[in-house]
Amino acid sequence: MEEKSFTIKQAAMSTGVSQDTIRYYEKISLLARAERKENGHRVYRQEDLDTLRLIACLKKTGMPLDQMKPFLAVGAGTDPAEYPELVERLRSHRETILSQIASLQQVVDFIDLKLAEGDYRGDCQTDGNNGETAKSREETRRTTASSAELSYFAWHSDNPPPS
Repeated sequence: MEEKSFTIKQAAMSTGVSQDTIRYYEKISLLARAERKENGHRVYRQEDLDTLRLIACLKKTGMPLDQMKPFLAVGAGTDPAEYPELVERLRSHRETILSQIASLQQVVDFIDLKLAEGDYRGDCQTDGNNGETAKSREETRRTTASSAELSYFAWHSDNPPPS
């Protein structure tokens, strides 16, 4: 039984990755070079499409392309315990993302405070109240987080984060 093959257009449509990007991934060896038909057209296999989907998922996490290569070299269904260095890289990447989320939450808090105060031109660090920051004033006013605020996170005290 012959394995199903895909054109670059079909691969792009199936994975949501543009044809130009697929060519680029081949050029930088993130994706194996496609086999070619006699007419020179690229031919992709299901394994190539799976790799493109994994690249797209890793890219959504903000992982740089050059850091993806070791993850792509691991076969599907492989036990992560066999690659502790990749587990550690993924945990480290997760921590970076959590830090970015915290930073973005501070930005949202600042915007919410400015909207509540109606003072868009005030100093974003202090407002002259003995060095008290806008953020610390907001924290003083806020005693508990609302369910909407908790929904920013996949977990909270009732549902702890995965270890």
